[in-house]
Amino acid sequence: MLVAFSVSPLGGESENVGRAVAEAVRVVRESGLPHELSSMYTTVEGEWDEVMAVVKRATDVLLAKYPRVSLVLKADIRPGHTGQLAAKVARVEEYLSE
Repeated sequence: MLVAFSVSPLGGESENVGRAVAEAVRVVRESGLPHELSSMYTTVEGEWDEVMAVVKRATDVLLAKYPRVSLVLKADIRPGHTGQLAAKVARVEEYLSE
């Protein structure tokens, strides 16, 4: 399962969210799950329960400091497939090289 998510504070602190995003990404990195950070999302790979637990912890870290948090989540649920974080990109790159 791949989950791309974005979590950030809303309201008065929303002008500069980089520090808050870094706190959420730290949770992802500490999880040990395969992940990738991009300019708009963090993508995490793993089993449903472990990935959703990481998303919850990352959200909770922000909720501890901010009264309101936005969470955007997109999931690719494909049982029996692992290593898709890199494999999906590799397939597209292969098609582009044709």
